[in-house]
This record gives sequence, structure tokens and C-alpha cells, in this order.
Amino acid sequence: MSQKKRIILIEDEETAAALIKLQAENMGYQLHVEVDGINGFRAIEREKPDLVILDIMLPGLNGFDIVRKIKNQADLKKIQVIVLSEKKEELDIVLALELGADDYITKPFSVKILFSKIKAILRRKKENSKSAKNIIFADFTLEVDKYILRKGVKEIPLTLSEFGILKRLLTQKNQVLSRSQLLDDINNDDAFIVDRNIDVHIASLRKKLGNHSLIETVRGIGYRYKETLTLN
Repeated sequence: MSQKKRIILIEDEETAAALIKLQAENMGYQLHVEVDGINGFRAIEREKPDLVILDIMLPGLNGFDIVRKIKNQADLKKIQVIVLSEKKEELDIVLALELGADDYITKPFSVKILFSKIKAILRRKKENSKSAKNIIFADFTLEVDKYILRKGVKEIPLTLSEFGILKRLLTQKNQVLSRSQLLDDINNDDAFIVDRNIDVHIASLRKKLGNHSLIETVRGIGYRYKETLTLN
């Protein structure tokens, strides 16, 4: 029997936490709840879960700081993170994703959509761990087995969603991929959320690559990678 996936939820809203806990139990996940940022991060350090769900506005330590601490700590940085927040401003969403969150869901939220995204993120992580190929492009190497991007010896941190999008663009080079197609590498949400999150992830990838011309925008359709690459 496979081991239950472990999730830590850091949420001070009792109703939201109860709904998520009930759904997690129904779907066979092991979920631990904390109600403040300080104890939440201690639990992450202690338990090293597969995934963290957290609010932004938390007592003690806010969600942005928790994401930053997770992604800056070597033994925690591969933990997947979903932000669940009432904050809907684009700047907050962009900040969370650039700090390393794998997805951002605004409240009020659908529990079914949340767990659909959790399932997709954990599935991609499992699939990525089975791959053993590196993709070499421009001055970079995408280490598919470790979902790491390197420029020379320097590691460039990617969120799981950024990794999925970049891998899809690289393995289907010169093909135009719609936002809907790239959505397969992020979540199963509706088109409004897709358009916003895909564009944010693409902007973040371009910034990390330092070369906006590698990922081309095809107006009205989507994106494509348009340079030669090598698989090994």
C-alpha cells in the first residue's frame, strides 16, 4: 500500500480549515493543520510534507515570509506550495509566484478545484521524478530528473508550474502552445484563472532566463520556444 501524501495547512479561518481537512480525509491525504505562521513553519521544518497550503494574512509570520523561507532552505525548497488567500491584487499573486509558490487560489474558493490542483501538482512531481533526461538550450540545462534549471554551475530556482511550462515549451519547440494547453502543466481551473496565471508564469520565466526572445508570444494564440536545443 502506498504511503499517504502529507499536507500541512496553515489557515486561521476555522470554517475553511474544516472544509479542507474533511476533503483531505475523504481523498486519503494525511493533513496537519496549524493556525499561525510561526508554528506552521516549525511544523514544515519538522514534518517536511509533500505539499503546503497556506494563507497570506497569518498571525505571527505571514504567508509571503513562509514561502520565502521554504524556498531558501535546502532541505525544504522542493516542497510544493499553494497559496490560498483573500488577497486578489495582481501584485500579491505575482509576488507569491515569484517567491516560489506553485499556485495561487483566491477566496472564496472551490474545495474540489483546490484538490484537483493538489492532485495535479503531486502527480507532476511523481512523473518528473521518473525522468532522466536533461534538456540543453541556449546557455541553460534543464535537469528534468531533478526539476532544476542551471546556467553553467549556477542553479536558477523554478516553481513546479514554471518547470512544467518550460519543459513543455522545450520538448515541443517551434510549436505554438495555447494557454489552455499549457494549463495542463499547471492546473485544471477555468479560463479566467488560466490566462492570468499562465501570463504571470511566462513573465517570471523570461525574467529568470534573462532573454525574452527565447519564449515568443504569438498574439491571440499563446507561446512557443523558438531556438534549437539538445536532449541527452
